[in-house]
Amino acid sequence: MNDKEFELLTKKLSLNTPADLLAIEKSQFDLGTKLPDDYLSFILRSNGAVGTVGLTGYLRLSPIDELVEFNQGYCVKDFAPGLLLFGSDGGGEAFAFDLRDPSMPIVGVPFVGMSLEEVQLIAPTFTEFLKGNW
Repeated sequence: MNDKEFELLTKKLSLNTPADLLAIEKSQFDLGTKLPDDYLSFILRSNGAVGTVGLTGYLRLSPIDELVEFNQGYCVKDFAPGLLLFGSDGGGEAFAFDLRDPSMPIVGVPFVGMSLEEVQLIAPTFTEFLKGNW
């Protein structure tokens, strides 16, 4: 994700301060996975965000250093193994990377009744996800 694309995709978001490389490396180690490059590019510019994407999509992205606790708090390994929550719509739906697929597409899953049976594909990449066409 280049600077121009980042600015275009985040113009309606309230951005956080960037994460540093050490925090990113520690988080990936703690999560046990390497996260997609476009997501990491975003985190290097804004460690989480809140606001609107696309025409109507509301988005709350968690800071990378809170992802372990976020996923543990919702018992994702028990209810939806293979997903890695990274944000929400501010309501009842969580957004996650689907680690069961090597391309790590973005999926949605309800917080209540969370299960792999409820997973819905949202976007093939994090960049496409930020376009808000869901």
